[in-house]
Amino acid sequence: MTDRELFFRHMAQTSSFPLALEIEKAEGIYLFGPEGKKYIDLISGIAVSSIGHRHPEVVRAIKEQADRFMHLMVYGEYVQSPQVQLAKLLTDNLPQPLDNVYLVNSGSEAVEGAIKLAKRHSGRTEVISFRNAYHGSTHGSLSVTGNEKLKQAYRPLVPGIRFLDFNHEGQLETITEKTACVIAETIQGEAGVVAPSNEFMKALRKRCDQTGALLILDEIQSGCGRTGTLWAFEHFGVVPDILTLAKGMGGGMPIGAFIASSEVMKSLTHDPVLGHITTFGGNAICAAASKATLEFIIKNKLWEEAARKEKRFRQNLDHPAIKNIRGKGLMLALEFDDFKQNKAIIDRCVRNGLVTDWFLFADNCLRIAPPLIIDEEQIDQACEIIINALN
Repeated sequence: MTDRELFFRHMAQTSSFPLALEIEKAEGIYLFGPEGKKYIDLISGIAVSSIGHRHPEVVRAIKEQADRFMHLMVYGEYVQSPQVQLAKLLTDNLPQPLDNVYLVNSGSEAVEGAIKLAKRHSGRTEVISFRNAYHGSTHGSLSVTGNEKLKQAYRPLVPGIRFLDFNHEGQLETITEKTACVIAETIQGEAGVVAPSNEFMKALRKRCDQTGALLILDEIQSGCGRTGTLWAFEHFGVVPDILTLAKGMGGGMPIGAFIASSEVMKSLTHDPVLGHITTFGGNAICAAASKATLEFIIKNKLWEEAARKEKRFRQNLDHPAIKNIRGKGLMLALEFDDFKQNKAIIDRCVRNGLVTDWFLFADNCLRIAPPLIIDEEQIDQACEIIINALN
């Protein structure tokens, strides 16, 4: 049987219409099919391959670490250089009080850990999230995801969660002394790249301070240089109590983190001991790959490149069919009339050698989230394919 036949027979499917592209090789911003067809990857595996596919420094770090050791013990029991060096790199480049890192396997697990930490530290149970937020697909992270269509088949979910409208300052008064935490994407991703106002973010931070609720900012999609600053919260002049990361921090390897102050994080060490446990979190090879990825981003200040490259996308994508271009840096959404139009454009793009997709809660919007290393000529090529698809 061919790989395609095996894919449909034995691989669990998440929809009845997968892309089902067969990819034999990937390098830089490109994917290559079995017959050598080349695709521009305009979505980086959904904001994952932030410095491109198989970046040589990431590959080198993986190989060097594989020659030393791989899995040794559950997270937190052994002193492992890849973990502690990654934690130091992260905290060296984050503001106070974010000085303590818990490494996990994914964005969903980072959210799970962050919510557990907030409940444990505060002694409170209420969690507030926002409509059209996406925080993951596990039971807890799905519970704070703000889209009922995605959730309705899995109820009952985690209790004690309330939802507000994102970017609506007047609703923040509902955060009270009963609230353990407020969780928000710094920039909403699956809503179609919706950025809040500076005033809203400052008011959110202030209200959490007033009530003692912890502020969790989810930068699983928007962090690590993608939006034109190293961390998306820098756009708004606020600092979270807990930060969640994943996707682009791994250079293509599975890793996530939730980060807080040492004082807050110590809450997981007692009553009960082992307050959060993960077998593979902080896997040595993944941590080495993450360190190499972040070092490259920071050394080359790729967030500055992302801000500059955003302008080139906006200049090239001037077309009457595009109703709006939302987002910051290389996290953008092209808005069209409806899903039917958007899907036709996406399908034409794929046929013509460019991979993109839509957003979970904004299916009329086309996603642009390429590797941060995309150059101006490649941006021009990608935009030309999109414009040709529109025409």
